[in-house]
Amino acid sequence: MTLLPFPISTMARIQKLHSLQILATFLFFVLFFQPSKSLTAETQALLHFKEQLNDPLNYLDSWKDSETPCKFNGITCDQKTGLVTEISLDNKSISGVISPSIFSLKSLTSLVLPSNSLSGNLPSEITNCTNLKILNVTGNNMNGTIPDLSKLTNLEVLDLSINYFSGKFPSWVGNLTSLVALGLGDNDFVEGKTPEILGNLKKVYWLYLAGSNLIGEIPESIFEMEALGTLDISRNQISGNFPKSINKLKNLWKIELFQNKLTGELPVELADLSLLQEFDISSNQMYGALPRGIGNLKKLTVFQIFKNNFSGEIPPGFGEMQHLNAFSVYRNSFSGAFPANLGRFSPLNSIDISENKFTGAFPKYLCQNGNLQFLLAIENSFSGDFPSTYSSCKPLQRLRVSNNQLSGKIPDVVWGLPNVLMLDFSNNKFSGAISPDIGTATSLNQLLLSNNRFSGELPKEVGKLTLLERLYLDNNELSGAIPSELGKLKQLSSLHLEKNSFSGTIPSELGEFPRLADLNLASNLLTGSIPNSLSTMTSLNSLNLSHNRLTGKIPTSLDNLKLSSLDLSNNQLSGEVLLDLLTMGGDKAFADNKGLCVDESIKFSMNSGLGGCGGRAAQHKLNKLVVFCIVLLSLAVLMGGLLLVSYLNYKHSHEADPEEQLEEAKGTNPKWKLENFHHVEFDADDVCGFDEDNLIGSGGTGKVYRLDLKKGCGTVAVKQLWKGNGVKVLTREMEILGKIRHRNIVKLYASLMKEGSNFLVFEYMPNGNLFEALHREIKAGKPELDWYQRYKIALGAAKGIAYLHHDCCPPIIHRDIKSTNILLDEDYEAKVSDFGVAKVSEISSRGSELSCFAGTHGYMAPEMAYTLRVTEKSDIYSFGVVLLELVTGRKPIEDAFGEGKDLVYWTSTHLNDKESIVKVLDQKVVSELVQEDMIKVLRIATLCTTKLPNLRPNMKEVVKLLVDAEP
Repeated sequence: MTLLPFPISTMARIQKLHSLQILATFLFFVLFFQPSKSLTAETQALLHFKEQLNDPLNYLDSWKDSETPCKFNGITCDQKTGLVTEISLDNKSISGVISPSIFSLKSLTSLVLPSNSLSGNLPSEITNCTNLKILNVTGNNMNGTIPDLSKLTNLEVLDLSINYFSGKFPSWVGNLTSLVALGLGDNDFVEGKTPEILGNLKKVYWLYLAGSNLIGEIPESIFEMEALGTLDISRNQISGNFPKSINKLKNLWKIELFQNKLTGELPVELADLSLLQEFDISSNQMYGALPRGIGNLKKLTVFQIFKNNFSGEIPPGFGEMQHLNAFSVYRNSFSGAFPANLGRFSPLNSIDISENKFTGAFPKYLCQNGNLQFLLAIENSFSGDFPSTYSSCKPLQRLRVSNNQLSGKIPDVVWGLPNVLMLDFSNNKFSGAISPDIGTATSLNQLLLSNNRFSGELPKEVGKLTLLERLYLDNNELSGAIPSELGKLKQLSSLHLEKNSFSGTIPSELGEFPRLADLNLASNLLTGSIPNSLSTMTSLNSLNLSHNRLTGKIPTSLDNLKLSSLDLSNNQLSGEVLLDLLTMGGDKAFADNKGLCVDESIKFSMNSGLGGCGGRAAQHKLNKLVVFCIVLLSLAVLMGGLLLVSYLNYKHSHEADPEEQLEEAKGTNPKWKLENFHHVEFDADDVCGFDEDNLIGSGGTGKVYRLDLKKGCGTVAVKQLWKGNGVKVLTREMEILGKIRHRNIVKLYASLMKEGSNFLVFEYMPNGNLFEALHREIKAGKPELDWYQRYKIALGAAKGIAYLHHDCCPPIIHRDIKSTNILLDEDYEAKVSDFGVAKVSEISSRGSELSCFAGTHGYMAPEMAYTLRVTEKSDIYSFGVVLLELVTGRKPIEDAFGEGKDLVYWTSTHLNDKESIVKVLDQKVVSELVQEDMIKVLRIATLCTTKLPNLRPNMKEVVKLLVDAEP
């Protein structure tokens, strides 16, 4: 049967349909498959970029293989072309490096990666992105020289600030004439002048060049940047007079030139900037009177000119301002009456007019609009009453008017301000009573009323201030009993009630302060006995009960406190003074107490001027001495016998046969006792083959050699311990370093023992110890360590010690923290070493009772002079000395300090004023850029080296303080 074909008309329709299908298929491939190659390339570029990053928050989880990256987090695409135009990863905790792959994204117009932890260089391939308008990588850890980006002529925003970029300041930015915002501040550029070419940037509204190592005067070309609204060249070394041409910049609303070397007077032209809102030229060297016209800058919100030498009066126009929020002029020489209306019409939030010469009545309208939080007016000559207008100032947190001539009564409601953290009325002429309203000031943590004429009883409502840390009421006319309610102040660390007329007994509740370090009740009318409860305050370091009418015996339990300062003189105490108490305070602490005496044997050995105790007490002491001597003699005989037996056993066991002696002579004696703590390949016998040329150190526990291992296994440091105490030191270092792991603790690889020889094998530290590095110079007298390296070393060592104190269980007390025991690896990372005298602390607030002194002269805490019971606070003192070395560049002991004086003492004599403090800083590394950062670490060092142990911070607190002081 023959099948007929379709009719001709039907065949034509089929052919036409077939042609349309072919065309549709072709168009499908053209329209979809061809662009997908481009999209795939962009996806691959972004995925390669992701591979170079660490993403702890998993923000980039959506970045996966796909035909389009437009749904990736942080990615924006053009709606028409589907190509990537923007990458925005702001503050996502991302670290790693920027891969050059992303600069193959030809349509990219915005790359925004601020506030992360990116490192490495900025790839030069970025210049391929000629459409780029926004480049923002501020607040990262990027370094290296910034590539020339002048080809990116479309750039409008360039912010590379707050990184570690180095090299010369990039003057090519002057060619980017489309810029409206430029941030290059806070980088490590080579010291140089501000480029004149910046004047070409006529469109720039925001200019941030702070902390860029700029020197010289501000070039006149800057004042041709007619669009400029923010000018920030702070924290540099800009010198010369404040420029008069500033008035050309009519759009300026913010001027930041603080921490420079500007001199001369403020020009009257400044008053022409009618849009000016924020003005900060603090910490310069300017002087003279303020131009009167500044008071006419009606839009001013922030005015800060502290730490200069301005004089004269504050222009009265400041009293008429309606937007002023912050006003700070402290540490100048202003005089005369302060503008009476300042704050009356403005939302003033903070004011600091301290350390000037203002006179007359205290300004009363500073809190007129109920916004004031900080009022500081220390060290002026204000007189008259303190205004009652502050009674309604509820937001006030810090109120400090000390060192003036103010008088009269403090209004009741001021005592009870609900949010106040600090009330400081000290060193004035105030009178009247402390109001019971103070019980409502429940946020208060410091109440400072010293050296006034306050009278009446101390209200029991003070006991409601449960956050109070410092209470200074000394040198007033307060009377009555000390309220027992003070015992409720569990946060109190200092209590000063001396030089008043308090009467009655010392409340036993005062022994309930768990954190009190300093208690002074001297020069009052107190009677009765010293409460036993005082001895329960294990944190107490200083106790002064002198010049009272106390009677009875001194509680023997006071011996438990191990005080650094004790004064019980001028009372009516009686009985025997114990040896430990006499050691703490000396004769002066017990003078003018006719009934006190000391044991005759103590009197002789201590050369004490106190009377001798006779009768039963002396006989009892004699009996105890006889018994002690008999026991001691018996122990000596017993120990002698044991030593003799041990010697005979040792001699017998070590009589080597001739074959063994021959093996030893050949260096093949197999009787090594080896213990590994970290994997490292070496032959035990290699550690004997020392070459004295490889000696890299010698200390109290042995010699240290550099040893290059065979088979290319690297380099180690080998400590050959001194004979005698070698086993003890080896055991202690094995016990401690064999168990702990921390990047800032030196790594112990192994220990070896054979007969009388003991060795420890450590990781090798190519940059030696901190002491050596501090005093090495590289060229032209330049020190090896700049401030940034010193800070890094300080923080690393602090973290290592904090690990010992807080993360080891039980805690470990190093006992010999010093710069020679802080080693430096190839990257100058600090490693705490030498645990030969370290001790595992008892889990006790009283620390460990140690059998011998340890430490190094110049680093030892003062309490070591009278006690062998140490806590972690002795390590903190020693670390404070190391910080002083880093800040000053000096050694712990120098002849220049004077006989018997050390670095801590020398530093303490130079902290009276800013000029003296700056002289303490190591002049080889200090600059305007790092001066304030060095002073921050100096403050931490002085905290660590405080005489009283319990006033020192713990190591976790030290680490936090150092983190906050990061340059």
